[in-house]
Amino acid sequence: MATHRIARINEEIRKELARILPTVKDPRVPAFVSITAVETTGDLKECKVFVSALSGDEKEMLRGLKSSGSYIRGALARNLKLRYTPELSFHADPSIKYGMHINEKLNELGLSSNGDQEDEQE
Repeated sequence: MATHRIARINEEIRKELARILPTVKDPRVPAFVSITAVETTGDLKECKVFVSALSGDEKEMLRGLKSSGSYIRGALARNLKLRYTPELSFHADPSIKYGMHINEKLNELGLSSNGDQEDEQE
């Protein structure tokens, strides 16, 4: 039963962070940051936020998010009615870039992303 509650809280935190992150004024944080996953501990004290951006340096983005952490946590506390607002830690999630890399490799081999060979036009 508690895992369903944590899953719902994770989803609400993810949605709210998606609304908050575009308002961050730090120039190291790109305008389009994807939140791929959120993992909250059972006591709601800590929360890992996995983010990905298609452009820019991931290390700089993570530094910008860390320095803006108090602003993000405060906005999260105002928008979500939780007894405890978790401490946020941001982590890079390379899954989007990895997927793009795999797609490029498939295109180089002449395969489409669904596994079929592309028809050669003559």
